[in-house]
Amino acid sequence: MPLGYLFELILPLAVCAIGVSYLLSMYLYIRSFWAPQHALSLGGNTGNPLYDFFIGRELNPRIGNFDLKYFCELRPGLIGWVVINLGMLMKEVELRGSPSLAMLLVNGFQLLYVTDALWNEEAVLTTMDIVHDGFGFMLAFGDLAWVPFTYGLQAMFLVVHPQSLSTLGATGIILLNGIGYYIFRKSNSQKNQFRRDPTHKSVAHLETIATATGKRLLVSGWWGFVRHPNYLGDLLMALAWSLPCGMSHILPYFYVIYFTILLIHREARDEKQCRAKYGLAWDTYCRRVPYRIFPYIY
Repeated sequence: MPLGYLFELILPLAVCAIGVSYLLSMYLYIRSFWAPQHALSLGGNTGNPLYDFFIGRELNPRIGNFDLKYFCELRPGLIGWVVINLGMLMKEVELRGSPSLAMLLVNGFQLLYVTDALWNEEAVLTTMDIVHDGFGFMLAFGDLAWVPFTYGLQAMFLVVHPQSLSTLGATGIILLNGIGYYIFRKSNSQKNQFRRDPTHKSVAHLETIATATGKRLLVSGWWGFVRHPNYLGDLLMALAWSLPCGMSHILPYFYVIYFTILLIHREARDEKQCRAKYGLAWDTYCRRVPYRIFPYIY
């Protein structure tokens, strides 16, 4: 397949993805008025049409047994992101005869990230997007347009602005991505295992705090290091994806800047919901684990 042609099609494809996002969002908004009350999300049923259209009125809209939000959350955006990256790699091969080390690193790092997300897809069922947020324009646009066309900016940049990497530089970037991925995967696996089975041998020894809901909060292991170690790993990986593009332009660093803002905002939303849910137990946890994402910084 002439995937390199995707480079010329990026703009029309992005415009079409945005159009599909609007059409899907309008369908979701209209159909939500026939949904039973218990199927609506708490935050997306305010009566303000613009806000409800953006946030989403219905929590998990389905066509038969097909869950639209669960499907869109990972499949189209993440797989599209990888395909676009491969298209950029093939375009570089057309232009220069072979892919650069920088392009191989960006493709490899992001392919690992997407493969991990799809391999551990069941973990998305406990995320804020699935549990709390309705399915409206925010998630539809994010899943179908924003993710594949902005998360792949590094590969697009490298087609036009090729970079040469030294062996030492490449080794350092690989190490940074490896550390980030290790923190991200280990912390998420620990959380998911604790949620599935708190008595499992891999988490049974960890210290916890009892809450009024009957659930317990982890205060040791990865979740005793900072409150969101998975966000820390995510941001280290994001930086490693941008560094192969050099320091000549801010565009390849858009993702890590945007993602930092996104995760700090998401952490604030998490904080608010957890304080409302766990009350005094959450205050105790925050005293035990004072740093939110970056140890000794934030």
